[in-house]
Amino acid sequence: MAYILGIIIVSLLFLSLHYFTELNKKQKSIISIVVLLIILSAIAFNTYSTSQREKMLNAVTKFNQHKTIQCKGISVNDKNFTISIGTYTFIGKKDSENFGQMISASECE
Repeated sequence: MAYILGIIIVSLLFLSLHYFTELNKKQKSIISIVVLLIILSAIAFNTYSTSQREKMLNAVTKFNQHKTIQCKGISVNDKNFTISIGTYTFIGKKDSENFGQMISASECE
């Protein structure tokens, strides 16, 4: 839905460039290229952000399924770590060798 709204807004921008401005074709082309680059950058960032979030949630899901995951070369499991759901951070349990260690779920594979 957001993409459709974005296409409508960009179409209105191009129509206003075509009918209501006194810019020459070169200036209109430059504006069009800049707008297109901004849109493509936003799409690329959105795709990257979504893949990073899915990777992090996949690590949290595996942890909740009592599986061992690797985070910065450290084996993280529910015997040695707890998870802080608000920040998606693994925190070393008191009686483990990883006591007090905090590892972000975004750093896990």
